[in-house]
Amino acid sequence: MSYQATNPLADEFELALDGPLTAYWLAFLRVVTGWWFFHAGVTKLIEDGLAFSYGPAYMQQMTGTALGPIPVWMGNNLAWLIAPGVPLFETLIGLALMVGALTRLAAFGGVIFMVLFWVGNAGFGHGLVNGDLMGLLLFATMMVVGAGRYYGLDAVVEKLAFVERHPKLRYILG
Repeated sequence: MSYQATNPLADEFELALDGPLTAYWLAFLRVVTGWWFFHAGVTKLIEDGLAFSYGPAYMQQMTGTALGPIPVWMGNNLAWLIAPGVPLFETLIGLALMVGALTRLAAFGGVIFMVLFWVGNAGFGHGLVNGDLMGLLLFATMMVVGAGRYYGLDAVVEKLAFVERHPKLRYILG
């Protein structure tokens, strides 16, 4: 079976991992995942500005989680950073994913958020596999496959002479 590179929706095509349908799908997942976080952050910014007090309060109540006293300490002592940080970073992570810029760095930030959400909801009333874990897996996928290279700005940025002179930048791009 073969496919036409100019028209991936032709009668005959192959579902190859390096084919155009995979690129479209990864770009779609990146944009949808980005919108999810962008919407969550912008909503908080609209409602509370940079004073999202629920974030620190949420962490202060994480006494019975696998992280033990760490989030409680953070909620008590880092509220000045968490309150503005949650809506701001959710918005920036989402925006970066939607446009495909600094994708791996943004996805890593999403992984950090989702680990905290997943462990923070440690009641696991629906088992270990829940929406928080699914979000974590989406962000990890964006990181692993370098989803910003598929119809994202990272594909353009990686071709710049500056990035070619500093190839380690590709660890945060893609």
